[in-house]
Amino acid sequence: MAEAKTRKKADERREDILVAARAEFAAHGYDGASTDAIARLAGISQPYLFRLFGTKKELFIASIDACMQDVLALFRASAGDLRGDAALQALAGAYIELIRRDPQRLHSQMQAYAACGDPEIQDATRRGFRNLVGFVEDLDVPAGKVTDFFAMGMLINVISMLGGADGAEPWLVRLCGFNPGCE
Repeated sequence: MAEAKTRKKADERREDILVAARAEFAAHGYDGASTDAIARLAGISQPYLFRLFGTKKELFIASIDACMQDVLALFRASAGDLRGDAALQALAGAYIELIRRDPQRLHSQMQAYAACGDPEIQDATRRGFRNLVGFVEDLDVPAGKVTDFFAMGMLINVISMLGGADGAEPWLVRLCGFNPGCE
């Protein structure tokens, strides 16, 4: 007797959809992404996608929230009990490894920034970034170092998007002061 096929619950489907949405939005941005493609990637119908998320914008915002929450969870795990400069070094190393291992996450994040012309998307992106800054501030890091940390992080994002993390272009390494692909 064949085993009965179990149906996924809505929360499991939501997670599948968010994974598919991250891929589609990372590749094509908010405007260029196709909800039909997201539904196909998630193995569901487009009407079911809209039943769970309402609109394409709500899905995009949910994917932003998930992306930012993933980075925050990474920061929490990486910092552990560390404080100050030691915590910053742990966060930077973990973040660089994340975007090297899974560049789609960086692309997704950059697409969120690019779509901030929409006030609701801007609010979601700002909220996620505010949570990251608040977490780092709570690690007993002086304000100037928090600013430097996020400024360097954004520079690393741009260098990575330019394909410079491999160190092949010396001017990118000089700009950063180190090779973000090799630490």
